[in-house]
Amino acid sequence: MVKQANSSSKKVSTEESEVIFVKENVSMRPTQDVSQQISGRFRILKRDSALFMTWIPYIPKNYVRTAFSVNSYKPSERDRNLYSIRAIPLAEIKSIWRHTPPLGWQYIIVVLNSGLAFPPLYFHNGGIRELLNKLKEHIRIVRSIHNANLYLLNEVIEDPLQKSLSSLELRDVLSVTSSAVLQEQSLPVFHSEDERSMEKLAIKGSTPSSGIDQWKFGTKQTHRHEESNPSAYQTLRPTEQLKETINDEMASTSVGSFELSDVPLSVWGRARLPPLESEEWATFLDSEGRVVDSKALRKRIFYGGLGHHLRQEVWKFLLGYHQYDSTYVEREERRAHKLKEYRILKAQWQTISDEQAKRFAKFRERKSCVEKDVVRTDRVLPFYAGDDNPNVSILHDILVTYSFYNFDLGYCQGMNDFLSPILFVMQDESEAFWCFVALMEHLAPNFNQDQNGMHSQLLAVSKLVELLDSSLHKYLKQADCLNYFFCFRWILIQFKREFEYENVMRLWEVLWTYFITEHFHLYLCVAILKKYKKKIMEEKMDFDCLLKFINGLSGHINLEAALRDAESLCVLAGNTGALCIPAGTPPSLTANMM
Repeated sequence: MVKQANSSSKKVSTEESEVIFVKENVSMRPTQDVSQQISGRFRILKRDSALFMTWIPYIPKNYVRTAFSVNSYKPSERDRNLYSIRAIPLAEIKSIWRHTPPLGWQYIIVVLNSGLAFPPLYFHNGGIRELLNKLKEHIRIVRSIHNANLYLLNEVIEDPLQKSLSSLELRDVLSVTSSAVLQEQSLPVFHSEDERSMEKLAIKGSTPSSGIDQWKFGTKQTHRHEESNPSAYQTLRPTEQLKETINDEMASTSVGSFELSDVPLSVWGRARLPPLESEEWATFLDSEGRVVDSKALRKRIFYGGLGHHLRQEVWKFLLGYHQYDSTYVEREERRAHKLKEYRILKAQWQTISDEQAKRFAKFRERKSCVEKDVVRTDRVLPFYAGDDNPNVSILHDILVTYSFYNFDLGYCQGMNDFLSPILFVMQDESEAFWCFVALMEHLAPNFNQDQNGMHSQLLAVSKLVELLDSSLHKYLKQADCLNYFFCFRWILIQFKREFEYENVMRLWEVLWTYFITEHFHLYLCVAILKKYKKKIMEEKMDFDCLLKFINGLSGHINLEAALRDAESLCVLAGNTGALCIPAGTPPSLTANMM
């Protein structure tokens, strides 16, 4: 058994969210049948200075979630989780439309800055007025002069650059799903003839003269696409027009001449979300434990990470140890099978006698390297601290076992850095081993003797800097630093020594989603270099100074800001950026990982 971390080790920050407002029994309807309505909990959460809106459906009473659950319930109930609204930043909400009919339930319609709208949310026990009053305590809300029931959020004078970027999205107007509402009223699905009026609602905050309350049901044909994809309304992604505009401009420009260094990256990056927690995680699973929508899950983790208590379960999916479509029963069977397999592998080297070891130089060499490295691996953490710590012994055993499992590659310094957080999270020797094996399937080229995997990644960083910041590239060329060896440690162990332990785990789970690109870590390198570009160039750093400076950044990089900047650069680079990365550059993924 793995020794549990003591209380001091569990102070690893997961930044709990404060509940600002909560209302039970708030419902949504995926069809016009009132009996099919889905009830859930509506909340406004606060994390740091940011506010988020969530609506999570209740788990059905006839569903008991266990490792061997064989319960099933009808598809309409199983699919209810697809309608969840997961941590939408209030900064992304343009308006809230309130409807209080003389008969029936009150409801609201939330419209986002992007032009996206959610189906009506019905407050069966009232509470909309309290919601608006609570929001007014934290953000600016004004009532529209065109409609007293329309409340505009975050109405401030926009930065001119932000306005110009927003203007690129005007053609992608409000998209609404097939949601049944009370008394024959619904938001319609808008086609071309409605686009102009909807721009006024979604972008300018005004309504057509006829008023929202006069719009009627769309036809069944109108709603067919949305009914086939009930989660379409909650998928927040950059508009195709924005990406095409960027890519077209970059494609028409020679590499290096498209200068982006003066563009504030924060304009482009999307706000980070709170970590995924247990209640929301349950909405991604069906009754038998399958992940219903792996892409939506990976997207959610990419933007917010995981609560620490979920990592033990969810990392196994991200790393490829478990398949997303596996059931609770299948995963338990796999765990038992893999435990037996691990014990057999471990016994291969544990049964080597001293006499055999004398004639087995490769074994002695690898075992010696492991022994030297594990005693200095994260020993400041309570989980690995102290003399005769059993977790250090487990770290040793896993690494030696891996050197037998992958005998061609063996053990290389740096593997201990990857295994340490995995064992810390898994708290189980066998499962930590197999998760480590799964990770090495993609990152083993980092440790190849020919270093081709590392060189291809360093070359990609060089090409991306040339594309995204030509002046920085020109300086590094003059300073004879184009080999980018000062980024070697970043790439080799994926920033393991650049952040505090909690942030390392947060970063890795973001990288393992492979949501935007499997090479997101390379854009992160570029983002950090751009962040410190001015200092690097003004101080005229040569290679030695630059290497010392880069290593000195350890513990001083703002992870959340760096992730946003890297996402911005990835979107800006588009297909041209992807072409900068040589084919086969690690990590090279199998189809089931994407």
